[in-house]
Amino acid sequence: MSKLLAGADLRKADGSKHDAKELEVVGLYFSAHWCPPCRQFTPVLKDFYNELHEDGEFEIVFVSFDRSSDDLKKYLQEAHGDWLHIPHGDAKIRELASKFSVSGIPAFIIVKPDGTVITKEGRSDVQGKPPKQALSGWKKSL
Repeated sequence: MSKLLAGADLRKADGSKHDAKELEVVGLYFSAHWCPPCRQFTPVLKDFYNELHEDGEFEIVFVSFDRSSDDLKKYLQEAHGDWLHIPHGDAKIRELASKFSVSGIPAFIIVKPDGTVITKEGRSDVQGKPPKQALSGWKKSL
């Protein structure tokens, strides 16, 4: 994750800053509060994350397509897990959306630490597999 997110301003919902640390598997979650399918998927992803995050093998970085920092803050407070996010307006958001050709949301892209895509179908995996099974499948691609 440190290579992919070098220089990114990563924060938790409480605003505290965090450094990109090296993990084998990272999920980039492109989403926004104004998007109904996103609001439906986010609680599912939160439960998924809570089961895996305890082991320290998986992290999510929320890449917000919200229209304002207030919308982002509201979304984080209402539904999100205790994962990292990039603040509203940060240039890294546009860079990541372009790099991974994100054309619609929600998108949940699973990547290696260097940014190589494991799958762009992370959302399907989260909705269709138990968390540990999904993570195991992603790790086989390392």
